[in-house]
Amino acid sequence: MNIVVLDGYTENPGDLSWEGLKALGELTVYDRTPVNDNAEIAQRIGEAEVVFTNKTPINKEIIDKCPRLKFISVLATGYNVVDIAYAKAKGIPVANIPTYGTDSVGQFAIALLLEICHHIGHHNDAVHAGKWEHNPDWCFWDYPLIELAGKTLGVIGFGRIGQRTGTIAKALNMKVIAYDAYPNATGKAIAEYVDLDTLLKTSDVIAVHCPLFPDTEGIICKKNIEKMKDGVIILTTSRGPLVVEPDLADALNSGKVAAAGLDVVSTEPINGDNPLLKAKNCIITPHMSWAPKESRQRIMDMSVDNVKAYLAGKPVNVVNNGRK
Repeated sequence: MNIVVLDGYTENPGDLSWEGLKALGELTVYDRTPVNDNAEIAQRIGEAEVVFTNKTPINKEIIDKCPRLKFISVLATGYNVVDIAYAKAKGIPVANIPTYGTDSVGQFAIALLLEICHHIGHHNDAVHAGKWEHNPDWCFWDYPLIELAGKTLGVIGFGRIGQRTGTIAKALNMKVIAYDAYPNATGKAIAEYVDLDTLLKTSDVIAVHCPLFPDTEGIICKKNIEKMKDGVIILTTSRGPLVVEPDLADALNSGKVAAAGLDVVSTEPINGDNPLLKAKNCIITPHMSWAPKESRQRIMDMSVDNVKAYLAGKPVNVVNNGRK
């Protein structure tokens, strides 16, 4: 059996092992594949029965050019890069990795928040540049410092990652409220479920953790920002298109939004003309919240398990119920 990994570098830049997949078939790993070249993508898949992708698209044209393709697995939770409906029509299961980043992404969301509250990186740089050494007082700070205890965190999308973010926030003595289409008992033990308008109007901090669907695209927009408290803080580690970036930039520059912490943007890598790059009080990191070695090892282990389950005739983590 031939197995192809189309874009393996971000999953394994050299600190993990592909041996688990090698044990299951003849493995070819490409560090990167041109995402806009259907012919090249199809050529690289070639005669493979199993293909792994992260951000390389697998669309109808590619599937039609690869008749031996029987199983697609995404090296991530999001699977919008695959035409899952057409794969289903062709009887091809598409699997993802649903739970690998719960801890790391929740941790990162709070790290963004704490950086906004304390500007630790800036003050460390200032100390090393000599500002403390030459300061007339025994301490200083260049930004207002924010205590989180007693403030309200509103989480949009209260699945595993949203709940983990909420749990950490509660440890900081924050009140946690949540908006989600599917409230559950686990979530109710962490937060009070509210409607979206209530969350927007009452939250001091808003963390966006919902998936990208047509009804959530652009959920952080001018209309919804206007409903928020003056001086709100916005965090997102989910998907860039959940934010209307010019609207958020305007709100940051006007002061309506006090600060934002973003690990995702609408086009990645970021375009140089993205308005958030010049917005006030906007921290942007390069989609790295998922990437601790521990998380990537879970992706590797679960990817191997996905193939084993497929070979056993009982595929797991299937997002399109692809077997006819």
